[in-house]
Amino acid sequence: MTVLPADGLSLAAEFPDPAHEQWQSLVEGVLRKSGKDVAGSAAEEALSTTVEDGLITRPLYTSRDHAPDAGFPGFAPFTRGSKAEGNAANGWDVRQRHSLTDPARLNEAVLADLENGVTSLWLTVGGATGVPVSGLARALDGVYLDLAPVALDAGSELDAAAAELLRLYEERGVAPETARGTLGADPLGHAARSGSAPEPAAAVHWAERCAKEYPGLRALTVDALPYHEAGGSAAQELGSSLATGVAYLRALTGAGLSVEAACAQLEFRYAATADQFLTIAKLRAARRLWARVAEVCGAADAGAQRQHAVTSSVMMTRRDPWVNMLRTTLACLGAGVGGADSVTVLPFDHALGLPDAFARRIARNTSTILMEESHLARVIDPAGGSWYVERLTTELADSAWAFFQEIERAGGQAAALGSGLIGERLAATWAARSKDLARRKEPVTGVSEFPHLAERPVEREVPPAPGGASGGLPTVRRDEAFEALRARSDAHLASTGRRPRVFLAALGPASAHTARATFASNLFQAGGIEPVHDPATVDASTAAEAFATSGATVACLCSGDALYAEQAEAVASALRAAGAQRVFLAGRPAEYPGVDEYVFAGCDVVAVLSSVLDRMGVA
Repeated sequence: MTVLPADGLSLAAEFPDPAHEQWQSLVEGVLRKSGKDVAGSAAEEALSTTVEDGLITRPLYTSRDHAPDAGFPGFAPFTRGSKAEGNAANGWDVRQRHSLTDPARLNEAVLADLENGVTSLWLTVGGATGVPVSGLARALDGVYLDLAPVALDAGSELDAAAAELLRLYEERGVAPETARGTLGADPLGHAARSGSAPEPAAAVHWAERCAKEYPGLRALTVDALPYHEAGGSAAQELGSSLATGVAYLRALTGAGLSVEAACAQLEFRYAATADQFLTIAKLRAARRLWARVAEVCGAADAGAQRQHAVTSSVMMTRRDPWVNMLRTTLACLGAGVGGADSVTVLPFDHALGLPDAFARRIARNTSTILMEESHLARVIDPAGGSWYVERLTTELADSAWAFFQEIERAGGQAAALGSGLIGERLAATWAARSKDLARRKEPVTGVSEFPHLAERPVEREVPPAPGGASGGLPTVRRDEAFEALRARSDAHLASTGRRPRVFLAALGPASAHTARATFASNLFQAGGIEPVHDPATVDASTAAEAFATSGATVACLCSGDALYAEQAEAVASALRAAGAQRVFLAGRPAEYPGVDEYVFAGCDVVAVLSSVLDRMGVA
């Protein structure tokens, strides 16, 4: 938009619009200074980044980056939102998740949430980790069921939980047309988590009943979280949800429901991550893809997807869990901007056990602040029209559709789960991502980057272990490799009274060694190895004594390349004479006699730290 001053003249009138080629020329100059002699489009490609699903994030997007017409909010293909008004009227539905087994404690937590901003409830019912079906009435005591929608997660106890909830509606005088929420039937999702065979009959039964008696109640949930939590990419998550949704459409229409009625029985659940743009694009792409399915089925107007976004458990860390507040805020922002109808923010202590009242308060207030103070819900599809977001939405939708087609060629979601196809694809994706995590190409703040060994642990009540069938898809976390290293360090601390140590042999003045000493300190602490940097600088004559008094068994040289050339060999020799089991050097691999190994940006940090702990005898 051009801003005009009072006299009507454009403030930018004397500045011509720059051409794309001019920008490329400037990029070429910068790259030449860094040793890369490239020109034209190659210069732009040099700044591009390949992310999951083979998607490429480019450094600049313009109107030349074509994307299909996104349409209007509330109209097919629903890319810009399932409702014409978006969430502008009341904001998104703030849905809190609860997994308490004691009905009285659950009731206390539920009422506290509803009194302080939560607008719907997501309850784990039955099994070892949920409230007993017989305790559901006590858990919902005092809850206005005509005002607070309830989403059930009952797994194999679907029939009993659904029947009990409908009984409560009747007992408490809730008119069938005012009931809202979902019964949470998801036989394929349950099969993905447990490894059991999917049994759709119960889901079909409840869908038929809801369609006839409870027009505002949905019977089925297409839960894509099992695929995300098994390490799947955004496209694999979308493709799996699409295949699951299609399988449910076939089952419901096969039982006699119309396509429109069948679509109305589905709610889709997706993960929201700290990559806010990918989250925005994922939710927009999901709506576009489902609209295409509805169109092919002859019910284009029924393709408005109901979405429930949940902040990713994969990104949650056990170390420095306070950083999880930042992660969930970004994820919630992406979910809200992406147009999710309901958003669940997992408490920051989710990975540690059952959340306390403070953690639940922070979780629900995240949505409140973003809506009431940042006004994110006041704008309908705020990302719409962004060349980057529109292009990313299109590319992600194309990749997800390709994965959906692969599943359909394999016989559908149930067959692809049973044959192991989906598990294999997700495992391959996670293996590739694990390499990036190990090399810190995907840093995890507080874990692989900027760890704090002296942090005070956050203790939480351990939830009951889940029972039932096993053998489903695994669950992964970004911090798992580093968490295993830190656990070894903790055990060593408990048994010996101190952590394993590394001596930082810094050469020369602070200006020469600070950068690499900081890098090495950060790297070794990621594995629970305590760095000792005292004295501030050493040379060949002082290194041995300093190492002997450090209590370390390994050492790492830290300085600039010029000082390495002058002193590295002599200092490494002194350290070995003083008993160093292994001598590292912070910098790119070179030929320095006496140096065993090199640590540098992009090295396999997990492999390095694991081998160091092995040599130290840290179990």
